[in-house]
Amino acid sequence: MKERFEISFPGVKILDRYILAKFLGTYVFAIAMISVILVVFDYAEHVDDFTEMKAPLSAVFLDYYINFIPDFVNQFSGLFTFISVIFFTSKMAYQTEIIAMLSGGMSFRRLMWPYFLGALAIMLLSLSLNLWVIPQSQISCVEFKQKYFRKEQNQQYDRHIYRQIEHGTFVYVRGFNRANRAAYMVLERYDGTEIAESLEASDLSVDPATGRWKAQRYIVRRTDGAGEESFEQRRDLDTLINLDVRELGRVDRMAITMKIGELNRFIRQQRSKGSDSINILEVERHSRFAYPMATFILTLIGVSLSSRKVRGGTGLHIGIGIALCFSYIMFNRVFEEFAKSGSLPVWLAVWMPNMIFAVIAAYLYRKAPK
Repeated sequence: MKERFEISFPGVKILDRYILAKFLGTYVFAIAMISVILVVFDYAEHVDDFTEMKAPLSAVFLDYYINFIPDFVNQFSGLFTFISVIFFTSKMAYQTEIIAMLSGGMSFRRLMWPYFLGALAIMLLSLSLNLWVIPQSQISCVEFKQKYFRKEQNQQYDRHIYRQIEHGTFVYVRGFNRANRAAYMVLERYDGTEIAESLEASDLSVDPATGRWKAQRYIVRRTDGAGEESFEQRRDLDTLINLDVRELGRVDRMAITMKIGELNRFIRQQRSKGSDSINILEVERHSRFAYPMATFILTLIGVSLSSRKVRGGTGLHIGIGIALCFSYIMFNRVFEEFAKSGSLPVWLAVWMPNMIFAVIAAYLYRKAPK
């Protein structure tokens, strides 16, 4: 007679596997259902762009939606986690299963064990998506939008770009486009607070591989120690500037296409140049870690909130849960703006929503049935 073979993990009991399966199963089902609805609505919104720009159906789904969905899922992973926990925990509470578990000698802390295992799996998934998968997928997604979405075609680069490329040297670029051409550029070198030398050129081209800028005509302006200015017109500009073409793009859009290693290197590079975009880049870096960590906090809130049998049942718990989760998302957006504007230190602003909701989680945990 053959014996049944089962895989088991130390400390994980049948009840743990039951809760874990319900947790992750509900989470995956919620993601799949919302993703399908999202694709349908998004396709209906952009079908005119797809038709007018003659986007191939294979590109729509393989280059756009396959790369767009992971970012959407990750952005609302906390909401999906919250709803999943509240939905099946409320059902367990309504059917008095939780009361039976606690009456049987299981502590509420022990009841949290399978929930935290599920939260750990979701957190690791979200962290992997944030650090490596989504940046890679966003490259294809951004390229598709720039090619087939009319309103995105002129949004890749800022119209007026002013950057510090090294200590005492600044560059201004106007009208840079996807053809790697700029309508106008000024390169300024400062001596203290005064401009010592500047170079002005129109209708330039740049080779992204070498970083060399070229123009047929340009003007060099110099200021001597006595404050006298001199102008000199020259031809055939061919110069190397310490400016990556990517730095001419919108910083927020550029940052989301960088894996964590690339982002760290880019931040160090921009800090050495004295860039004014450091806060935006730092917000992106910190949020990639802060948001996945919120999975544990939201799970604890969800279980503590929905483990008690109350009048209104699952519907009431889900309503409160959605309100709390959207409050968390709102706090994230508000504090990110504080960080980008420099009103608060970046690390404090990005992690503040987690701190606030950790306090809420601790309070609800103390009030949970024991």
